[in-house]
Amino acid sequence: MIEKMKFVNIMGPKDDIDRVLLKYVTNHEISLEDAIIELGKVKGLKPFAEENPYNKVLETAQELIRIAKAEQDTTTIIDKTNALQIINDIKASIETSTDKKNELFQKRSHYEELKEQVKPFISLEMNLSELFEFQFIKYRFGKLPRDSYKKFEEYIKENADAFFIPCDMDSNNVWGIYFVPDSLRVKNDAIFSSLHFERIILSHEYKGTPLEAYHSLEQGIKEIDSLITQIDDETTAQVKSRKEDIENAYATLRQLNECFKLRKLAVCTKNDFYILTGWTTDETVSQLVSEMENDDNVELVIEDEHSGLNSTPPTKLRNFFLFKPFEMFVKMYGLPSYNEIDPTFFVAVTYAILFGVMFGDVGQGALLVIGGLLIYKFKKNQLAAIMSLSGIFSVIFGFAYGSIFGFEEVLEPLWLSPMHEVNSILIIPCIYGAAIILLSMMFNVINAIRTKDISRMILDKNGVAGIIFYGSALAIGALVIFKKNGIAVTIFGVLVVIGLVLMILKEPLTRLIKKKKQLIKGSKVMFCVETFFEMFEVLLSYVTNTVSFVRVGAFALSHAGMMGVVHLLADTASGNPNIVVLIFGNLLVMGMEGLIVGIQVLRLEFYEIFSRFYTGGGREFKPFSKNV
Repeated sequence: MIEKMKFVNIMGPKDDIDRVLLKYVTNHEISLEDAIIELGKVKGLKPFAEENPYNKVLETAQELIRIAKAEQDTTTIIDKTNALQIINDIKASIETSTDKKNELFQKRSHYEELKEQVKPFISLEMNLSELFEFQFIKYRFGKLPRDSYKKFEEYIKENADAFFIPCDMDSNNVWGIYFVPDSLRVKNDAIFSSLHFERIILSHEYKGTPLEAYHSLEQGIKEIDSLITQIDDETTAQVKSRKEDIENAYATLRQLNECFKLRKLAVCTKNDFYILTGWTTDETVSQLVSEMENDDNVELVIEDEHSGLNSTPPTKLRNFFLFKPFEMFVKMYGLPSYNEIDPTFFVAVTYAILFGVMFGDVGQGALLVIGGLLIYKFKKNQLAAIMSLSGIFSVIFGFAYGSIFGFEEVLEPLWLSPMHEVNSILIIPCIYGAAIILLSMMFNVINAIRTKDISRMILDKNGVAGIIFYGSALAIGALVIFKKNGIAVTIFGVLVVIGLVLMILKEPLTRLIKKKKQLIKGSKVMFCVETFFEMFEVLLSYVTNTVSFVRVGAFALSHAGMMGVVHLLADTASGNPNIVVLIFGNLLVMGMEGLIVGIQVLRLEFYEIFSRFYTGGGREFKPFSKNV
């Protein structure tokens, strides 16, 4: 069923809106609407235009939650001022540690740069501190392309005034150092520059040989990492000591942040009052009235009449727990609009029965029940719940067919045996289908009454005219089959004509109801042609929709036939069946045919049933309380 909705207006001083959102909106099911749209005709209203003060402090709280490895879904809400104070105090207390940590990171980064810089020269066995003090001999650290190094070795080295020591090389470059007298520095720098020598200036921070400097830097990095870890441990311990406070502050700030986002749905008045508008249930309205009764800063206005509102009521489904899983199928087609019948109960009953008729087996049905229950228990999967409930009817019809794991000699059929009564198993589902179609048409009439659509109620192919035509045609067929010719056939024949005429005259009668002067839009010839083809399509749909239910009996036969093949392969007739083949065959049939039957029943629901009365144009009731 669809819960009744009421439209509420919540008003109060502008600076009190956060308290109201936290106390009432987050704790009750209220689906807020955009007040500027709902109250668009009221002058002097303006939307909230303020910067969110909770974004940055919430980021800090999230970081503290991460450090403390705290829970993020606690529901304990504390005072706003207290929450802000907790986060700011803890932030201030760890800022000194954070600053030290940042300094260490910078130092570590510098050591990494020095280490990478000296790495190519670690084979050089010279004290860098002494090297840096040379006065008359100049040195240059750097790298040469390998081709340039070959040229240097072959053509320049013997006649050069510089001495080059290679330290490291790869496929592209040779790293090294060259020495040159100070007086010849300019000349030799030019020579090496022509060889594309790329100079590397080492920092004077290095001590000892390049290898010693490299190891010293590695040790320095390890010491820095140790200090960083120590600071992290101290910070974590400090934060964890206030874990509960952080959790409560975070929960509060998160709700405040979400509530602040809701300000865009509120409006402000000239005298600094806010107005919130939205939909809620009758039960919630009663709770709000009771709680706000003694709150002097809040006023609640309830509007029972929906006709003057810009928004339509949202849809909230409330069904018995056994039928609730079938809401999934309803929502797949489309959530019912507020004034429509909720078809969940109808879907649950018809789907389970049709599934049972098509897949009647005591043993396999019991496995579906158990398997579905287990999956639903651990995974909360709605489809598993549907499988389990449908399995109950598989068991029921398994007893009706006398079938258990495909064995049809163990149980005596309580109703009929599909393989021995083929005509019955094909005809009975059509009769059942015709009854479902008639019931669906009645639902359409009820929906039309709710929406005050007279044309749809009386003249539609699924309205009163359609019920008269289809019901009378079925009655005539039944009378002919049972050879009850007489006055009853004539009466029903007249009703068939009446129903057909009403459907044919739907357009002119609809325009007459709406008090339009022109009863037929366009030419009368085109009206006749279009009506002929429309009626042909309507009559064909009645036949095809009814015959479509033959598939229910066909799948019952298919199931019995497939299990017969399994028993033949397992050689059950010999009295010594192959257990492995029997088990595997049952599982294969249960999995494959169970899936196909489930899809086929859903097809019947959507195409043969829903299409006659259900539009599914509703919007979901989304209370803010479920989003925080």
